[in-house]
Amino acid sequence: MNTLHSPADDQPPVHRHAIILAGGSGTRLWPLSRSTMPKQLLALDGDESLLQQTARRLLPLVNADRVTTVTHQDHRFEVMGQLHAVAPALADQVLAEPAGRNTLPAIAWAVAAIVRHDPEAVVGVFSSDHVINRVEDFHRAWRAAEPAAEAGHLVLFGIRPTEPATGYGYIQAARPLMEGVEEVSRFVEKPDRATAERFLEEGGYYWNGGMFVFRADRFMDLLARHQPALAEAVTAMAAAGAPPTGEVYAELPNTSIDYGLVEHADRVAVVPAELGWNDLGSWEALYQQRSKDPDGNVCQGTVLAEDSRNNLLWSDDSGLIAAYGVEGLALVQTRDATLVCPRSRLAELKQMVARVREEHRELTETHLTVARPWGSYTTLEEGHRYKIKRIVVKPGGQLSLQMHYHRSEHWVVIAGTARIVNGEETIYLEENQSTYIPKTRPHRLENPGRIPLQIIEIQTGPYLQEDDIVRFEDTYGRR
Repeated sequence: MNTLHSPADDQPPVHRHAIILAGGSGTRLWPLSRSTMPKQLLALDGDESLLQQTARRLLPLVNADRVTTVTHQDHRFEVMGQLHAVAPALADQVLAEPAGRNTLPAIAWAVAAIVRHDPEAVVGVFSSDHVINRVEDFHRAWRAAEPAAEAGHLVLFGIRPTEPATGYGYIQAARPLMEGVEEVSRFVEKPDRATAERFLEEGGYYWNGGMFVFRADRFMDLLARHQPALAEAVTAMAAAGAPPTGEVYAELPNTSIDYGLVEHADRVAVVPAELGWNDLGSWEALYQQRSKDPDGNVCQGTVLAEDSRNNLLWSDDSGLIAAYGVEGLALVQTRDATLVCPRSRLAELKQMVARVREEHRELTETHLTVARPWGSYTTLEEGHRYKIKRIVVKPGGQLSLQMHYHRSEHWVVIAGTARIVNGEETIYLEENQSTYIPKTRPHRLENPGRIPLQIIEIQTGPYLQEDDIVRFEDTYGRR
């Protein structure tokens, strides 16, 4: 069958679909990456986030309304907002997992939703947190994969190795299958150094970049054969048209597409490609990716480096980094945490992050500035029985109608106009006007204007954590 035929060369084929995987909350790029703001949502390699770069990379070959993004429910609104800035239709196709269950359930849910509306779909699956510098070569690889996918193969993109890396899985190719496509002989998981060097010398081995192309119906048939419970569950989820409960999703297998499906399939192919690919899996990977000054330093933000070489110096708009007479360091500064580590030991960073999580858990979960669907808030200062925030509400945005058991709040408008529900009263406040909200009183903040509303919120009370909230109404479906 020729499902991908299109009458116009410049029009993406009607049955071509894409899935963007935007889950994960890793902290390998701590302190910049946090659980609520993982690396795919950060601008690490340009002005746009890795997620936005991924979406832009796909759109020349697929219509925006045929791109499905799967993320965690904690990141749903930030993902939707970033995708909307790229193309509004992208924000309409976001699936939010109530729990992380690895790549196979995420892909399976998206494929089940796609095949329900387009049984002839041919799907490409791509990670949102990778860098691909050679976009035209990526497009060529995607096109080359589709004839093999239409013939019933699961097709992977094999990245031609540039070094004997031990942190990636490898794909061994057996023989040519068709133009630009080879049959897969076997998968090798993260070899040791000597084995990786042999792979590089022998050739025919490729890094597994976690990118796939397949026919949706073929995927669902394989899923029913090798993961029948998962196939039944995601088919029911797609038919329901509503997000599953956390209890239902937690019952799905916690497995990757590689282990759970691809390694059991009988027809698997690989497209060897040179894409300028980097998974940005560590600060060292980011150092290797970014351009450097004449002394080999990667400098981001406000940085002064003198008599310093081969350093990663990263300031997240949190003040000046002045580096003098240092070499081979990674120094990453945010407003609430600073990492200092020899670049040669960045592979051990997870040990430090684990300790930070034990002793200062909040520093691995959130930044001082936290995105919300209505805008953001920034913690300016916190002490015993008080917390001061700056709250920014987008035009037309509104917080939930809510109340708190343990804290009272004082709001001062510093820019814009606020519409405030304070108990039984609705009031409008302008710059330098304020209101007081006692604990247990229902209240809501809204921006009816055309410019961002900014307020200073002073909280006082014995308990000031974010879980002290009871929502009565919420525009964004939160509880």
